[in-house]
Amino acid sequence: MPRFIDLTLTLRPSLRGVEFSPRFNFADHGWNAQTLHLYSHCGTHMDAQTHSAAGPETIDAIPIERCLGPAWVVNLEGIPPKAFITVEHLGAVAQKLASGESLLLRTGWSRLLDQASYRDALPRVSLDLARWCVERQVKILGVEPPSVADVNNLPEVIQIHQTLLGGGVLIVEGLVNLESLTREKVFFAALPLKPWQGDGAPVRAFAIEPEPGEPANRVNPLW
Repeated sequence: MPRFIDLTLTLRPSLRGVEFSPRFNFADHGWNAQTLHLYSHCGTHMDAQTHSAAGPETIDAIPIERCLGPAWVVNLEGIPPKAFITVEHLGAVAQKLASGESLLLRTGWSRLLDQASYRDALPRVSLDLARWCVERQVKILGVEPPSVADVNNLPEVIQIHQTLLGGGVLIVEGLVNLESLTREKVFFAALPLKPWQGDGAPVRAFAIEPEPGEPANRVNPLW
C-alpha cells in the first residue's frame, strides 16, 4: 500500500489570521457548529494571480488538475536564516525536473512555527530561481515558510510573487512535515478551498509515495 503523508498545518486560533467562534451547541440546538474566520493566506495555503496583481486568475478558476501531480523534493535542511534559495541549491533535481512537474523545498522551517523567525527570518526564493521555475514550467512551487519572499521587504514580495504567478507557477506556502517524506519524487496535491474570486485560500496538502521497493509509478498511473 502507498504511504499518504499529510503536509498541512492544522488551523487553530493561535495561527495568524485564524479565529473560531461558537455558533451552535448540541445541548441547545441538537448539533455543534462554529463560525470560522480565515484570512485567505492563513496556514498552508495557495496563492492566486490576483494576490499580487500578477494576472486575472482567481483561486476558484484554477482547475483541479493544476493542483496535483508529480513533485520533486529538495532537501535544504540547515539553510541559514534569510538565505536566498538559488537554482544551484536544487542540485541534480535541476536536471531531472520535467516540464509540468512540481518542486517542494524542504528547509525544516516549519519547526519554527511559533517563533518570530518563522516569519521574519525565512529563507526565500531568489529571483533567479523564480525565473528558472517559470522557464521550466514548474506546476507548483511549495515551501515551508509562510511566504516565498521576505515579508518585510515589499518590493521583493511583489517581484517574486509576480514573477512566479505571472509565469503560471502556483505557489503553496506554509507546508509542514516534509521531513517525513522518504522519496526524492512523490505525488503531491494541494487542494484549495473555492472562495468566489478569491486571491488565495487554505489548502489540504498531502503527498503519496510508494512503499519501499515499489516503483514511483505504482503511486499514480498517470505518471
